[in-house]
Amino acid sequence: MRIGMITGEYPPDHGGVGDFTDQLAHALADLGHRVHVITSSPRTSAPSPEDRQVAEGPNRLSVHRMIDRWRFGCWRKILRLSRELGLEALNVQYQTAAYDMHPVINLLPGQQRRPTLIVTFHDLKVPYLFPKAGPLRWWTVRLLAQRADGVIVTNREDEQRLSELKPRISNLERIPIGSNIPSVPPPGYDRAAERARWGVTPDDLLLGYFGFLNKSKGGEALIETLGLLVEQGLPTHLLKIGGRVGTSDPTNRAYADRVERLIADLGLEERVHWTGYVPPEQVSASLYATDVCVLPYRDGVSFRRGSLLACLTHGRAIVTTRPEVLLPEVSNDEAMVLVEPGHPEALAQAVSRLADDPALRARLEAGARSLAKHFTWNRIGQRTAAFFADLI
Repeated sequence: MRIGMITGEYPPDHGGVGDFTDQLAHALADLGHRVHVITSSPRTSAPSPEDRQVAEGPNRLSVHRMIDRWRFGCWRKILRLSRELGLEALNVQYQTAAYDMHPVINLLPGQQRRPTLIVTFHDLKVPYLFPKAGPLRWWTVRLLAQRADGVIVTNREDEQRLSELKPRISNLERIPIGSNIPSVPPPGYDRAAERARWGVTPDDLLLGYFGFLNKSKGGEALIETLGLLVEQGLPTHLLKIGGRVGTSDPTNRAYADRVERLIADLGLEERVHWTGYVPPEQVSASLYATDVCVLPYRDGVSFRRGSLLACLTHGRAIVTTRPEVLLPEVSNDEAMVLVEPGHPEALAQAVSRLADDPALRARLEAGARSLAKHFTWNRIGQRTAAFFADLI
């Protein structure tokens, strides 16, 4: 198949949707499909000439950095390129922040002479539109889902919400995301040395948190949990792995400032260590250095979270929050420990329990590795390609 993938962000931009698109594009290319990524110029740095259209290896994965701004009119560029390349399918990676909160992409299904259009919803957040737009914002998301030829959701929560729409979406498929961080630390990796570089001794408890600081991810609860553990006398440190905020969502910066102020207010500056944005192999090294990964999502654990998938892939002991929608794959004390969202005291109690019970920690690590086998990119690529082929 000749597949076009539309995304508002793409590496070197920092963001989960861009990383997902890159991984899926490679997985589809490895299966023998011709893949074209259609995106904008990087926001993190000026693009070099070779960034504008890159062909990689025998699979000929091409990147077309052709959108200056996500505004009305960019449809024409996308559809012209689609015709020139003979694309059979266009796959929109939908996350409204990646498109500058603009509804332009929501109206793409209504364009004439387009290929088969599939939308992958990474979340169901609404675009901005204009002040007091209210229900009209959800209408644009619903319009995108109902007028596309096919819809992919990454988690049961979004599947449940979209399946309730009237008229019903006829081609709705749930295909999970995978980890954007492979389990590949640098050559000669030494766990003790990695911990020592952050001032963490073998007897210290090192908590890990991977991902950007975002209100929905519970950063403040994480810091309050650390404070409670220190108050209890546990020699605890926190390793914040990855960039402080992503490229696309400006609201993350204000929230990150709040978290940093809380760290200072609680006197925890010397116990919180920041890796900053680092390449995947260093993220892998940092994850393996941790004892417990704490992911206090305010809306409950979900398989749409790339940070969760990275921790599972690395076989970490995970403490997180109960899901809003029943997840049959998740059992408490099997692949993770679950507590109610918004309760730092419960998080601290769960972490203390793991610190005192190495056998439970080992069982969680084994459970995480086992669960991660369901989220490999090869499997995700195969399921995605089969869905595209059926629709075409």
